[in-house]
Amino acid sequence: MRSFLTTLLIGSLVSASGIVNTATAAPYGSYAEVPGKSVLSGKVTDASGKPLAGAAVFLHEAKAGVVTKDDGTFTSPAVPAGKYLVEVSFTGYATQILTIDLSTNAVRNFSLTETVVEQEAVIVTGVASAIRLKESAQPVSVVKRSDLLQSSSTNIIDALSKAVPGVSGLSTGPAIAKPVIRGLGYNRVVTVHDGVRQEGQQWGDEHGIEIDEYSVQKVEVLKGPASLMYGSDAMAGVVHIITNVPVERGTIKGNILGSFTDNNGLWGTNANVAGHLNNGFNWNAYGTYRSAGDYQNKYDGRVFNSRFNERNFGGYVGINKSWGYSHLLVSNFNQQIGMVEGARDAATGQFLIFPETPDERIATNDELKSRSIYTPYQRINHFKIASDNNFAIGNNRLMVNIGYQENKRREFGDPDAPGTPDLFFDLKTVNYSVQFQLHENNGWKTAFGVTGMYQQNRNLAEEVLIPEYNQFDAGAFIYTKKTFNSKLTLSGGVRGDIRSLNSKAFDDNGSPKFSAFKKNFGNFSGSAGLSYNTSKDVTLKLNIARGYRAPSVSELASNGAHEGTNRYEYGDNNLKTETSFQVDAGVEVNTMHVSFSLNAFYNNISNYIYYSRLEAVGGGDSLVDLGGGDFAEAFKFRQAGASLAGFEVNVDLHPHPLDWLHFENSFSMVAGTFNQTFEGTNKLPFIPAPRWQSELRGNFKKAGSTLRNAYLKFALDYTASQKNVFSAYNTETPTGSYALLNIGAGTDVVSRGKTIFGIHLSLNNLTDVAYQNHLSRLKYTDVNNVTGRTGVFNMGRSFNVKINVPLDFRLK
Repeated sequence: MRSFLTTLLIGSLVSASGIVNTATAAPYGSYAEVPGKSVLSGKVTDASGKPLAGAAVFLHEAKAGVVTKDDGTFTSPAVPAGKYLVEVSFTGYATQILTIDLSTNAVRNFSLTETVVEQEAVIVTGVASAIRLKESAQPVSVVKRSDLLQSSSTNIIDALSKAVPGVSGLSTGPAIAKPVIRGLGYNRVVTVHDGVRQEGQQWGDEHGIEIDEYSVQKVEVLKGPASLMYGSDAMAGVVHIITNVPVERGTIKGNILGSFTDNNGLWGTNANVAGHLNNGFNWNAYGTYRSAGDYQNKYDGRVFNSRFNERNFGGYVGINKSWGYSHLLVSNFNQQIGMVEGARDAATGQFLIFPETPDERIATNDELKSRSIYTPYQRINHFKIASDNNFAIGNNRLMVNIGYQENKRREFGDPDAPGTPDLFFDLKTVNYSVQFQLHENNGWKTAFGVTGMYQQNRNLAEEVLIPEYNQFDAGAFIYTKKTFNSKLTLSGGVRGDIRSLNSKAFDDNGSPKFSAFKKNFGNFSGSAGLSYNTSKDVTLKLNIARGYRAPSVSELASNGAHEGTNRYEYGDNNLKTETSFQVDAGVEVNTMHVSFSLNAFYNNISNYIYYSRLEAVGGGDSLVDLGGGDFAEAFKFRQAGASLAGFEVNVDLHPHPLDWLHFENSFSMVAGTFNQTFEGTNKLPFIPAPRWQSELRGNFKKAGSTLRNAYLKFALDYTASQKNVFSAYNTETPTGSYALLNIGAGTDVVSRGKTIFGIHLSLNNLTDVAYQNHLSRLKYTDVNNVTGRTGVFNMGRSFNVKINVPLDFRLK
């Protein structure tokens, strides 16, 4: 690894030295040369030479693109001179991605071939600038909006768990889910939204990602340590959700989406409109409304208070010019969610309203069907505004991204004062990133920069779970990449981080609850990897990375009851920084008849932080008296060495000439252990069970005169039992296996060559299996004394329909 890092460092110095050796592109005669500015023009056709009207040509570094005219020709906007990763795409055809030198005006023609499997993609996650997916040394999966439309899921994390092997969701009902990557979740996964790190009390079990899922255009999931680019917390990986993507210049596009799910009566709608004028001004605006009642299954009937509603809006405005671009992004997420307590009447097993209060009673049928939200419930508002800028400085680029976000989380638990929050977290965060990208030199692309954030948390309610605090993070990095002969790509870098935490003292009715303390954490991280194309069909990948995570304030200083969790949490401000060392290896094979990928990993973690139940002195669970006859189970954060290992495999058979037929199978598993035992067990807590997904699918590009892009699919989703659990202190219990059958179908309806609307139908859990996912927190709610079953079960059979109406206009 030392020699590999030496090679990368030498490459960085070569790039920084300013030695330039680039080929000059052929000038395009009808466009005048402007010093420092360039234009790409050309023509896009199919393999027979027929023009492809409406194909997209996108220059990623400039975030600018154009669509081809009726004769297939295009002319890009003027961009700063340099090299660009250009993506040419057209529905039903294989995307072409290549680097083009635009040191002067250039002409380039593209011939696209029809395909049944899209193998190419561009990613921006975990790297300094956009690269081809095949060049990434780490495993990265791309999920497009079209994939999300065809997937029926309870939330976007559930959708990603179906689309990306190795990804799971820690859920608290259908509206709350946190990403888990290869067995690690919470603050070990970083969620990024449009380039800005999402900060919203993600340490909590019942705290979701708080991003509007109907407006998502693309998701990139990086599996493995990504501290090099994202600093603390990105030990397991990154979920990058992309909402605002500039449309091609000279176009205005939009969508109107409607969705309905019968199981919980969920209906939602979303509308957006995006445009890019010929003068470079561009924008996007969206709005979403969703409302759901209680979901149901055959064991529990309607699960009381699993209802929720959302009202979200956002978008951006920006300008793209020959000097670069500047975009201002805004989003506002507003959600109200009922919290499922799962308390039941001892005689009937039915759900109770206001349990353990004078108002306790059995929920009536009308109350179960209502959409009114009862205590306990949450109200979350997450506002974010960010400035994303990219400036050309000679042949180099300066990227500046500054964001401000405020997460207001109110948790209500008193039925006598349903509008007064028991807990109110007000978290303000300023994110910053300054990155300087050197021009490509002898194939080396190098960037260095500084990223970090400043946080301030305040408690605005009577009850307090964590102290008020101020926190400052800063990290400096250098990253470099070089591709040799279009086959071997080396990439990697190093980073150093510091975190300064100032936690405030707090007295509760004269009794000290939190003591003031200051902590400083620091660490370094890095990665080195390669991607090697042994042929046009086979790619090998290897990556070694070191990640780190500073303890969160909740782990250091919690001292309080958490509404909706029935848990009293104790922190430990002597916790140390977690560090990880991970090795990833993978192989990808893509041929005319089969697509195959295999990724394996080993991750060793020092000072792994976990929480477990405290045991009472006399045996059994330790309980904390909250007063008024209420008790909560006591939990405390601890540390130990740990390791995880696992793999993901995917096989897609699409035999020629039956190109329309796909038989896709994926399998993923992970095992995690401590390096010591606790009460006879050494298993890491909350590791997802092995999962096998199998789908038989038919894609029909053209079906009759009015149907396009039709599909029909049958899927089996099998999750094995999870018996390797952290049973110490009654922290976790085993979970049984289950198999779900799903059906889906959809098509675009066209008229005169234009799509009028698309419709997507799905029937999930066809046989109405009653099951509990191992990572569902609801499996730990009360025992039903009538049936003897513990906890609440997941959603039963559900039918979903989505109708999407696209809008597309070209400006003259």
